[in-house]
Amino acid sequence: MSTQQAQAPKGKLGVMVVGLGAVSSTFITGVLMTRKGLAKPVGSMTQYDKIRVGRGADKKYLHYKDIVPLAELDDIVFAAWDVYPANAYESALNAEVLKEKDIDPVRAELEAIKPLLAAFDRNYAKRLDGDNVKTVSDRWDMTRQIREDIRRFKQESGVERVVVLWAASTEVYVPVDEKIHGSLAALEAAMKADDRDHIAPSMCYAYAALSEGCPFIMGAPNTTVDIPAMWELAEKTGMPIAGKDFKTGQTLVKSGFAPIIGTRCLGLSGWFSTNILGNRDGLVLDEPANFRTKEVSKLSTLESILVPEDQPDLYGHGNDEDTQYYHKVRINYYPPRNDNKEGWDNIDIFGWMGYPMQIKINFLCRDSILAAPLCLDLVLLSDLAMRAGRSGTQRFLSFFLKSPMHDYTRGEVPVNHLFQQYTMLKNAIREMGGYEGDEEID
Repeated sequence: MSTQQAQAPKGKLGVMVVGLGAVSSTFITGVLMTRKGLAKPVGSMTQYDKIRVGRGADKKYLHYKDIVPLAELDDIVFAAWDVYPANAYESALNAEVLKEKDIDPVRAELEAIKPLLAAFDRNYAKRLDGDNVKTVSDRWDMTRQIREDIRRFKQESGVERVVVLWAASTEVYVPVDEKIHGSLAALEAAMKADDRDHIAPSMCYAYAALSEGCPFIMGAPNTTVDIPAMWELAEKTGMPIAGKDFKTGQTLVKSGFAPIIGTRCLGLSGWFSTNILGNRDGLVLDEPANFRTKEVSKLSTLESILVPEDQPDLYGHGNDEDTQYYHKVRINYYPPRNDNKEGWDNIDIFGWMGYPMQIKINFLCRDSILAAPLCLDLVLLSDLAMRAGRSGTQRFLSFFLKSPMHDYTRGEVPVNHLFQQYTMLKNAIREMGGYEGDEEID
């Protein structure tokens, strides 16, 4: 039996979501509708996927819930923070992702979810201008107030455990500064000194969550928990952390399609990706400083799958330096599309004797419809990881994330290859269920 076998869940599971916009209102509505038997949680690995456990005569394929003790959907209790005061029902209507007929059956439950005052700094999201915001004296006070919110929610709702999920907008890019982000002591000192340039509001949410014994999931590309100080706090508190950014549309395609090129030993000259998006996320990303945060996470995917150093003949050509294929990512805010994101990929490849070919991919997706099942899976699996005694960065959750966290201070390379990520996920599920993690990543 694995020493990491997860304990059975006790009581209710609180899910506190930062941001009550399109993604989170779609997520919450879908869970509530599924509980009533009025919808299907399509796209959720925890609800549908089956994996092998055992070998030979002992081999069987089971749903996750039959391998590990997952929390039940009926045991989830929701809460949220948002800069706008609209409740979850109003938010779901305003987002225009779901039809009214798919929201109304759970209207009363959604209306009961009224957003708590958000910890917000407009300098980190200049395109947002809500007034449902905390009054704070400094970053340390901001963190203290969030901690009070978590404690109050646990007390008033009676939940046993809480997971905190960031499903809010992308913040402006915060480069990692070793002097500030390199240790927990330095981070705390910066919070107390109200260092607003280096301490984003999301860091206050993460610090508060971990300090209150809650796993934290970063669903945007923010730096937040991807710093040594937060790794230290997660280990100190014994809490799991996961990030960064939900892998929904274009990056999902990229992490799944790039292995085709690599496995077939075809060459790559360039990969151009562009998107149009019209929801609140698109509005925020229309600000260059916020887009920079997203760009960094999107650009990181390809380079660890198709590596020029490993195959210079195939991937060592394309840009001016002639050392690597050309990779460009663009996001364009286009209000008429709202949540119906569209991604175009132009891929210039070459084959036998260097002859060029092209691949075109046009993915007309629904951002929140793809993100909602990821939210569910990340919440349930982070809660499971906590009950299995797993702390710190949960690399097995990379499958769900666009820019997987890794220890860059030690030169660790993130796993972005979708099928390698899937192997990591399956092995972790096996181990937490008391089976052997018996699949290798090749």
